Amino acid sequence: MFKTMRSILLAGTAAAVINTPVSAQTVLNVSTWLSPTHVQNTVVWPTWGKWVEEATEGRVTVNIEYSSNNPAQLFEVVEDSVADASFSFNGFVPGRFEMQQIAELPGLGANAEAASLAYWRTYQKYLKAANEFDGLEVIGLFTHGPGVMHTRFPVSSLDDLKGKKIRIGGGVQAEIGKRLEVIPVAAPGNKVYELLQTGVVDGVFMPMVEQQGMRLVEIAPYVTVLPTGMYMGAFSMFISPDFMDSIDEKDAEAIRKVSGERLSLMAGAAWDKADIRAKTFSEENGGKVNLLSYGDQMSLDYLKVTDGIDQTWLNDVKDKGIDAQAALDFLRIEAQMYTAKQKETGAN
Repeated sequence: MFKTMRSILLAGTAAAVINTPVSAQTVLNVSTWLSPTHVQNTVVWPTWGKWVEEATEGRVTVNIEYSSNNPAQLFEVVEDSVADASFSFNGFVPGRFEMQQIAELPGLGANAEAASLAYWRTYQKYLKAANEFDGLEVIGLFTHGPGVMHTRFPVSSLDDLKGKKIRIGGGVQAEIGKRLEVIPVAAPGNKVYELLQTGVVDGVFMPMVEQQGMRLVEIAPYVTVLPTGMYMGAFSMFISPDFMDSIDEKDAEAIRKVSGERLSLMAGAAWDKADIRAKTFSEENGGKVNLLSYGDQMSLDYLKVTDGIDQTWLNDVKDKGIDAQAALDFLRIEAQMYTAKQKETGAN
């Protein structure tokens, strides 16, 4: 009798353990293509990961996976749920993200933090309707800091660039390269160091951060910085809709609350700080950084060379069903307002 009762009690205890709900933890895998020391991987993704974990009370944790994938393929990698989330430069996929080039046009006159906020708000108000991110859920949009010239040779005039092999990332850069009469070399960002080291290219247009992030100071120590910046690079951060559908709705909403404008601002600010550190790093390690003024001949010549790029973009997107001129005006006003706020608070 005692043995029978003991068996019943043990069976009941086992059933209770099996049927007791356990707090399941979901791992959100983020695929990244930049080095582990790059600001995107040391600051942006880890900070967002902490936000996600806190917002979901530990039910969702973020894991960063380093990938050798061509960054142009990461949109499909997430669409196909091979990775749960990722980010990439929109210009790596020609023809798909034409509306997103709005954030790359020269003349914004803002740093990455201000540009990123303006970009996110412009996307929400105007660009989202173009459905260029079909198959993905956008969780953040940001720009890097103003593009600069990283070259193996000193640049004293724009004529020095003519006929030189320059790695071009796509987007607005392609039009700028054409106007500067360089020989464009298309290649993913994670191949830039190798291309410069082996002499396949003579230079690259990228933000200052890459003097340190990609160690370009070692093989392209001449940095030419225009006061207006050459362009801004537009990036998107995205997550798989299937992943969001697979988790509890309250956790999906919690992730959205710590993404969007908040994530976009944080990413832009992080890249700005990395630009500042990279300039110092370059100068301390043999880099020759040439900061041009508005009155320098090269600055004036660049304004002439890039004149009309806005209209070229407006013509390219006229069939998208979006009021592109209104979107561009909105983007620039938002960026200027935030820049003025930065100056008032001393944050710029």
